[in-house]
Amino acid sequence: MMQTRRSFVKNAAMGAAALSVTPAAFSNLSERYSPDESLFFKISLAEWSLNQTLFSGKLDNLDFPAYTKKNFDIHALEYVNQFFPSSSKEYAEELLKRTIDLNMNNVLIMIDEEGDLGDQYEPKRRRAVERHFEWIECAEVLGCHSIRVNAAGRGTEEGVAAAVVRSLTELCRFAEDHAIHVIVENHGGYSSSGQWLAAIMKEVNMDNCGTLPDFGNFRISGTKTYDRYLGVKELMPYAKGVSAKSHDFDEQGHETQSDFFRLLKIVKEAGYRGYIGIEYEGRRLDEHAGIIATRDLLIKAGKSI
Repeated sequence: MMQTRRSFVKNAAMGAAALSVTPAAFSNLSERYSPDESLFFKISLAEWSLNQTLFSGKLDNLDFPAYTKKNFDIHALEYVNQFFPSSSKEYAEELLKRTIDLNMNNVLIMIDEEGDLGDQYEPKRRRAVERHFEWIECAEVLGCHSIRVNAAGRGTEEGVAAAVVRSLTELCRFAEDHAIHVIVENHGGYSSSGQWLAAIMKEVNMDNCGTLPDFGNFRISGTKTYDRYLGVKELMPYAKGVSAKSHDFDEQGHETQSDFFRLLKIVKEAGYRGYIGIEYEGRRLDEHAGIIATRDLLIKAGKSI
């Protein structure tokens, strides 16, 4: 029987046995999406790429699917919860109707600003977990395969890691009944260490828990960065999604901070065959031009491998 948020919170203390799984199983999940003829992956658009347009009110979240299809010829969507006025079933059903009418695929929802899953203060950590439950339910209605969460928290590496493991285990147990996966992005702080985040995946050891390796988010602090190529390689065995972060491009159309050819080779060698989401964060090119440049580079690099 499917658990509601209320029943799950009530019964969470009783615990449940985590499902054992080998790392290879994580990368096989995305094989249900058949690859394009010329690429080993499919392309999706992360809504954050249009954050300026959305925050300004020039684009509404409900119109994101049509805008994406018309302007970029991309047919898969990665939403951001900050642009949802509500996580309600009614709102999700309206958004789903629009994507069905357009023959679009809903891939995942990126969840931000719902509390730190690595919070050292137990009541706050629990509250953060519970605030993510509604987004799991929303993702289920939309037909997404995952929600993306952050492994954030203050304290020692060991303390934050222990709290994140507890939070992910609780979230994944709830998400099992909704056929949703909980995936963690390298997104600053300790989570930008591939070694740290991979160790958390091993500790949680559940088949609906994984990673969303981001090509660009490897800044641990203001003075410390993690090698992006090593980090992506360490996170790919657990990947249920991949984020192609871009900022700027040279005259040849290559991203100036990340070698997409090298990164896509790492992704392919890991056996990944799912969606790679465009996430443009640059300022020199406008959002529209940046998304197109990232899309074209993905296609060019993907065909070369």
